[in-house]
Amino acid sequence: MNAKLVLGAGCFWGVEVLFEEIPGVKKVISGYAGGHTDNPTYETICSGTTGHIEVVEIEYDDSETTYEVLLDKFFFIHDPTQFNRQGPDIGEQYKSVIFYNSENEKTIAEEKIKQIDDSGEHQGKVATELREAVKFYPAEEYHQDFIEKNGKVCYHQLYVQHKS
Repeated sequence: MNAKLVLGAGCFWGVEVLFEEIPGVKKVISGYAGGHTDNPTYETICSGTTGHIEVVEIEYDDSETTYEVLLDKFFFIHDPTQFNRQGPDIGEQYKSVIFYNSENEKTIAEEKIKQIDDSGEHQGKVATELREAVKFYPAEEYHQDFIEKNGKVCYHQLYVQHKS
């Protein structure tokens, strides 16, 4: 059965391509969520006035992969201790966030965060926000499959930027 998950882990270009690699993931769409205006655009969310976050909507077959596997990948691909930024990308639109669809998903995410905090693998505490799922707005077409359209060199540059 197909399920959906919306996550924010910095610039959506790199996040999109990394989730597309997971068996059981059927579709990943770059977009915006969490703001207070309808139909945001890249330009308006970059202004910092809409409250939207760059996110990906992941559609997956829960008989092939799990919510927990997706959260493990999420916490692996970015630094969840950074507040309102990832690497060189600074602003509320780059925050770490999980939009949960049920109390069960929220509980699982809270447990993952506690495990990470208790592990001591990061110098600071996890800053990832947990928010109830809200309307997802797909980003403009030129943002979809950006790495695929612009080559792995672009992907490598993004990966190095986000990990440094």
